Amino acid sequence: MSNTRTPALLVFEDGTVYQGASYGAEGTTLGEAVFATGMTGYQETLTDPSYARQIVVQTAPHIGNTGVNDEDPESRRIWVAGYVVRDAARRPSNWRSVRSLDEELAAQGVVGIQDVDTRAITRRLRDHGSMKAGIFSGDDAEAPHSQLLEAVRSQPDMLGARLAEEVTTETPYTVEPADHGWEGKPVGTVAALDLGLKSMTPVRMAERGLRVHVLPAQTTFAEIEELNPDGVFLSNGPGDPATASTQIGMLRQVLDSRTPFFGICFGNQILGRALGFSTYKLPFGHRGINQPVMDHATGKVEITSQNHGFAVDAPVGETLSAPESRYGRVQVSHSSLNDGVVEGLRCLDIPAFSVQYHPEAAAGPHDSAYLFDRFVELIQAHRAGREATGAQTLPPADRRPSAEDTAPSATDSTRSATGGPEKNA
Repeated sequence: MSNTRTPALLVFEDGTVYQGASYGAEGTTLGEAVFATGMTGYQETLTDPSYARQIVVQTAPHIGNTGVNDEDPESRRIWVAGYVVRDAARRPSNWRSVRSLDEELAAQGVVGIQDVDTRAITRRLRDHGSMKAGIFSGDDAEAPHSQLLEAVRSQPDMLGARLAEEVTTETPYTVEPADHGWEGKPVGTVAALDLGLKSMTPVRMAERGLRVHVLPAQTTFAEIEELNPDGVFLSNGPGDPATASTQIGMLRQVLDSRTPFFGICFGNQILGRALGFSTYKLPFGHRGINQPVMDHATGKVEITSQNHGFAVDAPVGETLSAPESRYGRVQVSHSSLNDGVVEGLRCLDIPAFSVQYHPEAAAGPHDSAYLFDRFVELIQAHRAGREATGAQTLPPADRRPSAEDTAPSATDSTRSATGGPEKNA
């Protein structure tokens, strides 16, 4: 550690202390320490609302080399509670960069630490699970370690945390269909609940001709009905899905109405609980843009972008009746190849499906882009007045996504002019 840098400490609830240097703002921050395995896309990671109240450890050793731009943020601000890197770039070098990552963290008051062994930290989190942690820099790092440890241990647990209402949009807004020959007429209208929505998600729907009404997390079913949507979407987001009773109750009304439904990440967990399954906290979660998932209908392996610390508790590999029996049969459509965790649900008797990962690919691979097309198919069937049950409204279970489904399409290249897909690939 250079003598010109302000000392900083990373303290875990088990008493482990790592010494480093300040990065970004100086002071104190507390949160749940988690690690993210992406080699690129740090700006999207920082601005993903699903990271609220978490201290993110980057496993990639060199961070900040492309700086920060004004095109890639996935929300209105940085949401991570703290940031841990090994080798922070001394200066950014990219034609899109408008300021350094260090400057951006400081400007937004995000306390970070650099010059620590992130490989050792990641191994500890893998061995012992995600832990409460704190970063202390400047004068705050001079306090006795016992005092810092008490501050870390006394912070709230992530288990039982209700956070979606803290990160959601304050007011509704609409993302109109992209100009790709829809002749001004949307393919359909979607009511999308923002539980921690990443901005590229409604863009992916708009690219396919959907008009997307983005709504606050507390929106009721009656308020959704006023929009007369052709489909309902629940986004990613932070916190414990067991606390989302408002959204679970609302979604059950959506399912009862047989309105097409698509959920990702937190939305997948809420669908699971709406169907009657339980959820549980993973030891260290899945976070990164290189997570392998098996599609059980096709045998296809997808490399996916993920950020979740909770999962649905449901058996993999069989068709079963939903615990809430009025919703009929359900399958675990996708599972993790790393640990077998449920990565997707598909209802067979109502028009509803969800995945635990991020098909919007910001940042990340485009393997799962076809899921937005599947949602469009449900909506088109709904608009055509088909009976919304089982195989009559859902795409056939044995339909293998084609190369056209999974390859980045022209509409998936929204950021090509600014270098996005190259960075995200």
